[in-house]
Amino acid sequence: MTPATASAPVPLGGPRFQTEPAELYREMRRDHGSVVPVVLDGDIPAWLVLGYRELHQVTGDPQLFSRDSELWSQWDHIPDDWPLLPMIGRRQPSILYTVGERHRERAAMISDALEAVDPFRLRSQSEKFADELIDAVCPKGETDLIGDYAALLPVRVLATLYGFADEQGPGLVTALNDMINGREGALAGQQHLAVSMAQLIADRKERPADDVVSRMLANTAGFDETEIVQDLMVMMAAGHQPTADWIGNSLRLMLTDDRFAASLFGGRHSVAEAMNEVLWEDTPTQNVAGRWASRNTQLGGRTIRAGDLLLLGLQGANSDPQVRTVGSALTGGNNAHFSFGHGEHRCPFPAQEVAEVIARTGIEVVLDRLPDIDLAVPAESLTRRPSPWLRGLTDLPVRFTPVPVL
Repeated sequence: MTPATASAPVPLGGPRFQTEPAELYREMRRDHGSVVPVVLDGDIPAWLVLGYRELHQVTGDPQLFSRDSELWSQWDHIPDDWPLLPMIGRRQPSILYTVGERHRERAAMISDALEAVDPFRLRSQSEKFADELIDAVCPKGETDLIGDYAALLPVRVLATLYGFADEQGPGLVTALNDMINGREGALAGQQHLAVSMAQLIADRKERPADDVVSRMLANTAGFDETEIVQDLMVMMAAGHQPTADWIGNSLRLMLTDDRFAASLFGGRHSVAEAMNEVLWEDTPTQNVAGRWASRNTQLGGRTIRAGDLLLLGLQGANSDPQVRTVGSALTGGNNAHFSFGHGEHRCPFPAQEVAEVIARTGIEVVLDRLPDIDLAVPAESLTRRPSPWLRGLTDLPVRFTPVPVL
């Protein structure tokens, strides 16, 4: 990108989101400022908000920057098979697109259902599934910590908490990955997830249990089954892949950065620091769709028209030089990042806690069970999935001393 082309919208895609997003966000900010004109698949225009203060303003003003996707001025140009429809839906009775008091009631229903999760059971289930996954690979002396571990663990734990049978986990993983990546298979993945959720709800209506779905069905705020199906899809998608990438990105950091070497040899104090640094520097959820302007306004020196789509540039805002010094590493207790969002549409706090327990347990089980673990390939050869939305590794090959399973 050069100054001569600075006014041209930036395609939200391509290999640089995979290979060098930090440099790409810096160039966007240099050439366009804190609010960047971008184009989505099919040359659909939008704004990417990279400024920390601007993102705080957008997420903190739900009246001006609404979650109601019906406001979008581009719907007449969106084909029925647009691959981003699962991420930017229309007329979906989901918490993502509900606003006002009804949204607050739905958020409370979800928070209450998740808050009732027994933290000891959550930790125990996370350890159980993590140990089972490690049992399957530890005699081999090598494995891919993404495909064989991180990509399988969160959904197995969440499926149990929600009420799914354990054997449904692999199919849910495939469907979720297809849907979130926004490419071929996205709509089929969304359909598989919807059917699975509807079947689970039908079963729990007949046979309630101590699980998240049963608690949501017991809520008295008057939500119908279609609304609950949509909310469960959001919860599963938001809970699985970002948590899997949080595990993978944290393990990559600990395996490639000498600052965390002690954790690989019996220490545990820096696991939380590595996880927090990832949320600042390498957050799984890079960009989020979105908010829609309810009227004409100004933001970051840009004229935003009523009906414009604004994408939340979470990673770009986390690295905004207006709030971050160059090269600073925030590994301590500073949690002022945007990785869980902000405002009334942020990730509910109980959901954040669930994700943190699953991720931290998953990392600690790897370090406990495979104490001499090391990368099996050069660090610079590790690659990321080609997505501007979620940032995670395609694989993380490691080797270790084989350990027989008794």
